[in-house]
Amino acid sequence: MTNGDVRVCRAVKFSSYGGPEVLKIVQVPRPSPGPGEVLVRVHVAPVNPGEIGIREGVFADLWPARFPEGQGNDLAGEVVEVGRDVTGFAPGDEVIGYAPRRAQADYVVHAAATLARKPALLRWEEAAPLSAVGVTAWAGVEAVQPLPGETVVVSAAAGGVGVLAAQLARLRGATVIGTVGPHNFDFARSLGITPVLHGRGLAERLRAAAPNGVDAFIDTFGGGNVQVAIDLGIPPQRINTIADGAAVRRYGVRSQAQEDVFSRGLVERLAALAADRQLVVPIHAVYPLEQVRDAYVELARRHTRGKIVLSLDLAPEGE
Repeated sequence: MTNGDVRVCRAVKFSSYGGPEVLKIVQVPRPSPGPGEVLVRVHVAPVNPGEIGIREGVFADLWPARFPEGQGNDLAGEVVEVGRDVTGFAPGDEVIGYAPRRAQADYVVHAAATLARKPALLRWEEAAPLSAVGVTAWAGVEAVQPLPGETVVVSAAAGGVGVLAAQLARLRGATVIGTVGPHNFDFARSLGITPVLHGRGLAERLRAAAPNGVDAFIDTFGGGNVQVAIDLGIPPQRINTIADGAAVRRYGVRSQAQEDVFSRGLVERLAALAADRQLVVPIHAVYPLEQVRDAYVELARRHTRGKIVLSLDLAPEGE
């Protein structure tokens, strides 16, 4: 639901660090693409845990906000205008993009060189997360290099990154054990993942589930999972975490994430797998843009199955 005036558009902004209450939907001038850029009308923009930390000021020393700061990183949408010197894209093309701190807006300017094409058979909601959690999941799997027949543990295997990492490890021929809550056991099994309850006593349960040992561990949650992997005797070079920097420093485990492997070609490869249903991209909930605060409140509970996304096309309740 865009504004009737085509010269302005909605965008999520915040002007101070804080909780979800600082997020506002504001009217901003519709941007125009420059040389090598395209203008994308955004259909879907996911919400991600790291965005909560940025908005709360947790990463202020590393990634300071420039108020009023934009919000959101990954998106799926439609090209509506191309800038000078752009080849390969035209108005009407469906695309997947990554636009740090500005994806949650009706219109986003994006570099054509890093914009990926969305397969026609892939829903907007499924496509939008691939440039962030999809690429991050791929990086985690690449870091530990699972071989056919090996056993890999993925923590939070029903979460946004974990559920994709678990499937990608399976596509390499590995046996995958996923740590999940009891309500996600059947879901994990439906994807070919062996579920094991997370929490206290995890090491013992993993030993029982993998009597011949665990070869690699992909941690997407933190909370002591790297320590569990070390206790299981997994070599540090075959442990990857995106959520425990202290463990990286202490044990020398790996910490590959999106920035280590991102490319337009990789996003398109993941999109092709998803369109072919070799990779399931679960969507936990879809919120209209106007309910962005509610979306982040639910995300912060850390009990989602797959992704929470914002729809720029969905009208708020009551309209």
